[in-house]
Amino acid sequence: MPEIRNPNLPTPGTGGGSGSGGDMRSTLGFTLLLLVVFLGYQYFFKPQPATTPTTTQTQTQAQQPAGQQAGAEPNQPAGPQPGAAAVRGSAATPAIAAALETETTVENEQYKIVIANRGAQVKHWILKKYTDTGGKPLDMVQAQAAARFGLPLSLFTYDQALTTQLNQALYQVSVAGTQPSATGVVLAPTALTFHYAANGLDVVKTFRFDASYVVTVEAEVKRNGAPVRALVEWPAGLGDMEEFLPSSLTRSQVFTPSYFAWSLDGKQDYEAAAKVSGNATLDQPYAYAAITDLYFAAAFLPDAPERATVVTLRNTIDLPSDLSDPNSQKKPAQVLGLAMGDTSGITRLRLFAGPKAMDVMTSIHATGGDGKPTGQSLEPLIQFGWLTILAKPLYLILRFLYEHGIGNWGWAIIVFTVIFNLLMLPTRFWMMKSSLKMMRIQPKVEALKKRYAHLKINDPKRAEMNTEMMALYKTENVNMYGGCLPLLIQMPLFFAYYRVLANVIELRQAHWYWLTDLSAADPLHILPIVIIVSMFLVQFLTPSPGMDPNQRRMMAIMMPVVFGFSMWHFASGLALYWGTGNLINLAIQIGINQSPIGKEMHAIAAKRAAKKLGGGGGPKTIQGRK
Repeated sequence: MPEIRNPNLPTPGTGGGSGSGGDMRSTLGFTLLLLVVFLGYQYFFKPQPATTPTTTQTQTQAQQPAGQQAGAEPNQPAGPQPGAAAVRGSAATPAIAAALETETTVENEQYKIVIANRGAQVKHWILKKYTDTGGKPLDMVQAQAAARFGLPLSLFTYDQALTTQLNQALYQVSVAGTQPSATGVVLAPTALTFHYAANGLDVVKTFRFDASYVVTVEAEVKRNGAPVRALVEWPAGLGDMEEFLPSSLTRSQVFTPSYFAWSLDGKQDYEAAAKVSGNATLDQPYAYAAITDLYFAAAFLPDAPERATVVTLRNTIDLPSDLSDPNSQKKPAQVLGLAMGDTSGITRLRLFAGPKAMDVMTSIHATGGDGKPTGQSLEPLIQFGWLTILAKPLYLILRFLYEHGIGNWGWAIIVFTVIFNLLMLPTRFWMMKSSLKMMRIQPKVEALKKRYAHLKINDPKRAEMNTEMMALYKTENVNMYGGCLPLLIQMPLFFAYYRVLANVIELRQAHWYWLTDLSAADPLHILPIVIIVSMFLVQFLTPSPGMDPNQRRMMAIMMPVVFGFSMWHFASGLALYWGTGNLINLAIQIGINQSPIGKEMHAIAAKRAAKKLGGGGGPKTIQGRK
């Protein structure tokens, strides 16, 4: 039976010395072979050390189109891969990032925008033609809210870790057109492209600027070649909301109302901050979506409304309930934000951030059916409400007066109020004539009521009294609503004027004598006092003998007080209008009292007062004076 030998044991030789020499030669040959294999592997398969791209390499990559950097291969989608080639393609994507944090400033006649390469976000959005209450150019970025909730043009995703990475990364920036000056300032028109890539993540953000308030934004985020739904956001508030400033700085003494506004299927609407749902995703064909306060707005206008996706952001910051007292009880104040993207994952939109001035709003249009900016304008962001049909003409008249010879918004309001009241003068005479007719037949009306006074209020026979009353009015040619119709005509105009004075940006910080801001309350409270006194005098001088004494007292005393104190914290431009109107009405009433109508009304009033005093019944009424 043959012997089974272990190949790892030495083979016995035929002689002592010769067997030992053969074993040594075999061992030496095997050792040399291993050495050659090792050296060859080191030479042909030497691993490359990981290095950070140099500045020259980074600049070269930035000049390539997005997704086509030198040496890059297409990224593969996430998930199981068919082979090792896909893994090598993802790993071969070069890292693209800036070495240092920098800022680039873009300017035109309207704004100065400071953009940091960390997160490719806006740090300051300064409007050159508007100032804050401290006299400094207004910054649309509300610093306190932005520090907590994020900066404009940051990105929003549904992965918090990814969102943080996108907004903290140092992007590489390249400038199209005019290169930055030594101070980092670029003049519009221009475009900035921010690029960041690492570990299969590839992000490109491009901002295009022109001479208007509108900035075009493109954002694309890919992970292993697959698009990620990343929305461009304006996270928190606008710069005109000065109540959020520290108490040591100049601040507003009132809370600024904020709204979420939108256009959907051709219909515009808005909602107050308290009613907005936070972190709600809305996949609907928005022509635009915006956050606004009274005078400024940040509005997103998507290039493809049919693929628009919107996320509403609502947060709170605790503020003193009394802004003039930093130590007063803290209450949460609403801070609105907004993010918009495209359901395809590639976002292309326009962003308006600026004043809600009529000319500006009417010049900016949403994307129309032809894919061009030919859709509806942003004018509805000026919140005249359902009274727009009246408010807009009133505003245009007021602006015409300002631009053609007056040159001061306070005086324009006064001149307009004078014209407005003179135009309403015929309705006032109509109302006085109707009141005189009612006074003439008042004894017959009272006699009729006395005949049915014994009946209960639910007695069917009271219908006979109403029938006789209507017959009396018809016989005497009296319209029982004649005294109310002129007022019904004036009230819509008044409320429309209120919407104008409360919402037009031209009144913001407009001066008139002691009033330094016609959109803010009268700091000396002179106008509210004028309103109270003038309104009382009008009521006191207007004869109303047919009115119940209690109602008379309320109209003569309580109504001026209520209206006057309601104006205590209203915009002084509105108080100026109301006070001027009251003084005009006072002058008109004095003139009416000297007219035949006025004298007859006072004679009837005096006769009725003497009759009541003679009878000793009822409280003494306040009578109008001539």
